[in-house]
Amino acid sequence: MRLSSVLIVIVGVLAFIVSTATLQAQVGKSLGVVDANVAAEKDLLTFPHMTPAIVKGILEKRPFNSITDLNAYLLSQGLTAAQAMEFYTKAFVHINLNTATRDEILLVPGAGNRMAREFPEYRPWKTWAQFDKEIGKYVGQEATDKLKQYTFIPINLNTATDEDFLTIPGVANRMVREFKEYRPWKTKAQFDKEIGKYVGEKETARFWRFMVIQ
Repeated sequence: MRLSSVLIVIVGVLAFIVSTATLQAQVGKSLGVVDANVAAEKDLLTFPHMTPAIVKGILEKRPFNSITDLNAYLLSQGLTAAQAMEFYTKAFVHINLNTATRDEILLVPGAGNRMAREFPEYRPWKTWAQFDKEIGKYVGQEATDKLKQYTFIPINLNTATDEDFLTIPGVANRMVREFKEYRPWKTKAQFDKEIGKYVGEKETARFWRFMVIQ
C-alpha cells in the first residue's frame, strides 16, 4: 500500500475515534450556578431573595421536575419574576436542550426570545461542540458557556463514560458503578427498579431526567 494511502486510512481512523469519543452528551459545565435540587441549605440561604421559609419549602418540595415547577413555587412565595430570575443566576433546574419548552428556555438567564428560537432550531442536540458552533455564532463563546451551564443533553446510559455521569449534579462514584453495572439498559422500568433500590423513588426520577437509553 502506498504511503499516501496509509496516511489516508490513519487519518480516517483517527477521525472516527474522535467523532465517537464526542458522541457522549453531558450536563453543561457550571460557571458558578448550582443545581437547585441538590444545593445545600446553607448555600441556598445566601442566594438572592431567599428567606428561611422559602428555602425550607424548596427542601421539602424537591426534586423539582422542571425549572417551571420551581418558578411556580417561587412566585407563589411572593417573589416577582425579576427576583426569581436573580435567584436563577445562582441556582437552577437544568433544562433538556432537546425537549425544553419555550417557557423553560425563557427562564434561563440571558436566553431571551432569541434563544427560545435557536435552542429548538438545531434539535436534536448531540454534542457540546455542536452547541458551541451553532449558538456561539450568535453570541460568542463566553455567552455560550454561560448559557450551557443551565442545560444538558441527555446522557446515553449504555455508552456514557464515568466522566459523563459525574457531570450530573449529585452523582458520585457509587452511582456511576451502578449505572454501569446493569448494562445493557433496555427500559425506564428497569432503571426505576434497579437504581430505586439504592436511592429511592424521588432521587431515581431526578437522575432519569438526565438519561436516555439508546
